[in-house]
Amino acid sequence: MLSKVRSFGLRGLDGYEVCIETDISNGMPCVDVLGLPDAVNKESIKRVESAIKNSGFKFIHKKLTINMAPADIKKEGPLYDLPIAIGILASTEQISQSLLEKFVIIGELSLDGNLRGVRGLMPLIISALDKGYKNIIIPKDNEAEAAYINGVKAYAATSLSEVAAFLCGSGEIPPVEHRPLSEQKIRTSSENDFKYVKGQFTAKRALEIAAAGGHNILMIGPPGTGKTMLAKCLPSILPDMSFDEILETTKIHSVAGTLDNRAGIVEFRPFRSPHHTVSNVALSGGGSNARPGEISLAHNGVLFLDELPEYPRQVLETLRQPLENGSIVISRASIKVEYPANFMLVASMNPCPCGNLGSTVKECTCTQSQIAKYLSKLSGPLMDRIDMHIAVDNVTYSDISSSDTAECSADIKKRVDRARQIQTERFKGTDVHANGSMTNRMQKDFCKLNSDCNKLMEAAFDKLGFSARGYNRVLKVARTIADLEGCENIGRNHIAEAIQYRSLDRQISE
Repeated sequence: MLSKVRSFGLRGLDGYEVCIETDISNGMPCVDVLGLPDAVNKESIKRVESAIKNSGFKFIHKKLTINMAPADIKKEGPLYDLPIAIGILASTEQISQSLLEKFVIIGELSLDGNLRGVRGLMPLIISALDKGYKNIIIPKDNEAEAAYINGVKAYAATSLSEVAAFLCGSGEIPPVEHRPLSEQKIRTSSENDFKYVKGQFTAKRALEIAAAGGHNILMIGPPGTGKTMLAKCLPSILPDMSFDEILETTKIHSVAGTLDNRAGIVEFRPFRSPHHTVSNVALSGGGSNARPGEISLAHNGVLFLDELPEYPRQVLETLRQPLENGSIVISRASIKVEYPANFMLVASMNPCPCGNLGSTVKECTCTQSQIAKYLSKLSGPLMDRIDMHIAVDNVTYSDISSSDTAECSADIKKRVDRARQIQTERFKGTDVHANGSMTNRMQKDFCKLNSDCNKLMEAAFDKLGFSARGYNRVLKVARTIADLEGCENIGRNHIAEAIQYRSLDRQISE
């Protein structure tokens, strides 16, 4: 007997409909799985057989053919276990087929028939909803993830037997209660607050500007000056995520399998800090399943690269495309997917191999050739894509020992929020939300300079050897500084401050 069960598969962040066709016929007992299944899908028959038997049903040993349509797309992952099991039970007339057309079924089975959570459930449910399917049976472990999607009835089950009874009408599974986002308290972590950072007023000011405009920033200074601490405090002053940002960020983490099933949603802007031994695939994404990497997991948040020159140059060069486009395309032999990667890049480095160049505390022991070799690890095109290069010096004893409390993150965030609100109004109706992502066309409209500002920019351009991209980055930073001050037009003081945040250009030019 033939049965059909509807499920969904995943390609990148987009779901596609999968029809599980199951046919039981007379003949030599065997199982054929068609439709480009991966190794996990082929193994699923063993899991399904044990789950069916341990749930009190019979696994009939006849000729069993399972087709996963469409047949030209490779099926990956264990999320088809439950629909395959339901299809077998329907084909052997152990459950009724009358309700199967009304449900999309997703879930992984354990050998005892219990359901396990699956990766990427949120984008799967959203895709099913877009296709017009509103009734979905999911594992209980994914209940919190489904609660935030409005317009769908998700039934969170714990076992195969519970799903079978529900489809036969002899059991009840209450739909997951929708949880509006307004009930979810959007907040920033208070563990890292700028009030605990002593001194470093210039660095704090630069990070405030970076947060206000979504600019990439590089901190250059000796070891122990607090570069890492400053970077960890940055998320505490970033604007709260909008609903669309939360949804998109959660989808990425769901696909990657890093989502906390208890929360069901990404509450804070991500802060990702991969070690300098990270591989190309781990940073950019990929592998046989083309999963998102660190740069996509940092989407709408911060990607922090500590000791930037220690990363392999080939790995760093993969940042160039996402820094420019806000997304990354991963191409493999059988799949091509695009993941969003609109993040703030925050990096730190020593000014020289010994780390003491420019320090007021210790003397540098490096030769000019060693310093040049060290700086050459970072390519010019990559440095051009970093809007701000700031020097971070050692703090004094009086700064550390002072009992005075510095300005807290909450107060800084208020100024950042005001500047972001100005930018939201400025870019209304576009995909751009911050000055750091302005297109060239927008820059011509919103970064106009008077003659005085033009003279200053011309002098800086000639002396520091700015590239066209470096020139554009300075203008965007100046626009953000003006926004923080509530100024409609960019002034000479805004340009001058923005130029000061290109310390690496000044060092190279000297």
